[in-house]
Amino acid sequence: MPDYVIAPRPQPALPVQGSNALFPVGRIFCVGRNYAEHAIEMGSDPTREPPFYFAKPADAVLTGGADMPYPAATKELHHEMELVVAIGAGGVDIAQGDALQHVWGYCAGLDMTRRDLQNAAKKTGRPWDMGKGFDHSAPMGALVPAGTFDPTKGKIQLNVNGQLRQVSDLSKMIWSVAEVIANLSSLVRLQPGDLIMTGTPENVAAVGKGDLLEGFVEGVGEVRTRIA
Repeated sequence: MPDYVIAPRPQPALPVQGSNALFPVGRIFCVGRNYAEHAIEMGSDPTREPPFYFAKPADAVLTGGADMPYPAATKELHHEMELVVAIGAGGVDIAQGDALQHVWGYCAGLDMTRRDLQNAAKKTGRPWDMGKGFDHSAPMGALVPAGTFDPTKGKIQLNVNGQLRQVSDLSKMIWSVAEVIANLSSLVRLQPGDLIMTGTPENVAAVGKGDLLEGFVEGVGEVRTRIA
């Protein structure tokens, strides 16, 4: 064993539904503006331009329905409900027709966003990192193995305090899961343990302390957190 000069950090991991197994998380890639209606509400053109990506640190994952502490330095904490893809087999320049064979499983997730920090960064042409990649910014449910799940269709929704906030269908993605995997693998070598957050539908909005977020992806499962 190597002699580390400080203790290694714990390995971030996602639970696997129906078992005690864990999926080790490496990197978290996020697709920006992958639903036309959300692109419009964010002031962008929803035409089918090449996808773009940002990242969250692996230890931003929050699991088990744990509370999410309200983050510092923001007055606009927004929810973004998403389908999350877990990569089980890595590769580079993956063909679109082979892409889904690289998927280990799926889960429901939330891309929590400090919108005021993100908007300020956009205006000055600076990176979004502090708007997107902060502590506990990726609540996720348990993973389900890929099996026969079809990621091209199915309801995706989010309730806040029991009231419907976001609802759409995976078929409305501008870039499908297979297309995203193929494109992303042309930019980086995907590795087992990578997660891809595939974008959010419209009606993102602010949440505050005490709010309960309950998300659902048909055929995959739920994600739940309370803002503490």
